[in-house]
Amino acid sequence: MSTTATITTPVAEREQLTVHATAVSEEKKPEEEYRYKHLLPHFSEDRYPPLEPFEHVDPAFRALKLANPRAFLDSAESVSEITPHLGTEVRGINLARLDSSGRDQLALEVARRGLVVFRDQQEFIDNGPDFYLEWGRHFGRLHIHPTSGHPKGYPQLHLVYRDASTSFNFERDDSITTILWHSDVSYELQPPGLTTFFLLTAPPSGGDTLFTSQVAALKKLSPQFVAFLKTLKAVHSGVEQANFSRAGRRGGTVRREPVENVHPIVRKHPVTGEEALYVNRQFTRRIVGLKREESDAILNLLYDHIDKSADVQARAKWEPYTVVLWDNRITAHSANVDFRHLPYARHGARITPQAERPIPALEGLDLSA
Repeated sequence: MSTTATITTPVAEREQLTVHATAVSEEKKPEEEYRYKHLLPHFSEDRYPPLEPFEHVDPAFRALKLANPRAFLDSAESVSEITPHLGTEVRGINLARLDSSGRDQLALEVARRGLVVFRDQQEFIDNGPDFYLEWGRHFGRLHIHPTSGHPKGYPQLHLVYRDASTSFNFERDDSITTILWHSDVSYELQPPGLTTFFLLTAPPSGGDTLFTSQVAALKKLSPQFVAFLKTLKAVHSGVEQANFSRAGRRGGTVRREPVENVHPIVRKHPVTGEEALYVNRQFTRRIVGLKREESDAILNLLYDHIDKSADVQARAKWEPYTVVLWDNRITAHSANVDFRHLPYARHGARITPQAERPIPALEGLDLSA
């Protein structure tokens, strides 16, 4: 049996969502109340002012001072690399029980590996939204997404949601692929850093999340080209995402006016010093100071490079009670909606602390428009 949510209409959904258990076979089964009904998407009419800059101090700096900055993994049943460039899978560590020092060490581990997948995290997931907020605030100021659904009363929690007939995700229905590499809300002045994500409901197969290392992708380019890229900056825009919602899709609300910000094309991680590409198809729009054809040629080359570099990519498969953490500064990711033709729901929650304004790899790069 799979638990699938049924939506009435996008408008009515803002105030009411009913959930039914749907059998894979034609035999009708008794209705069941959805265990995570309290975390279904709500689209409030609240409006928020522009985000104000803030000082971010990465908790991973504290872990660097420890004699063993990976001590939180000492009791793990297994710690294994997913790929050489990106990703670690951990079993036997209860994230919900980590103390402050353990969370600092976790931040450093995610910064170094880009992606860490924790299995068997039922306590973490079932602790609920107040715990999610307390967890996220350890790593930075929590971001409120301007257009997505959130659990009622918890706008700081970003939800992804799709069932057999309705999606509240930002998807390109006119594309031949569901893959859209991006770094979350990179249009913000201070985009997210360490990000936590988990699925509450997943299809029996498919719906994986794909990740790519923007550090390893950069290293594959020639030194001369990288030196040139370090001199460039690009505009990241939230306008298209807002217009998508204003057109009545994804819940049809825009809680904060969209922004555009300029970021370096090559950024430096404040803790590890690693340099990474920082462009993505979803939000990067143009390179400042170049003619349109020049900008398009460079950006399309980089997008194609990111798309095709399977040798620096990793796939997170969603076992029950899996929690995935990634560093949004040095990775890109994409949902894989390969189940969209099947009657299954995919319902996930993201905890999204903001980090510093992207630091240019080229010292002194002017980030004004």
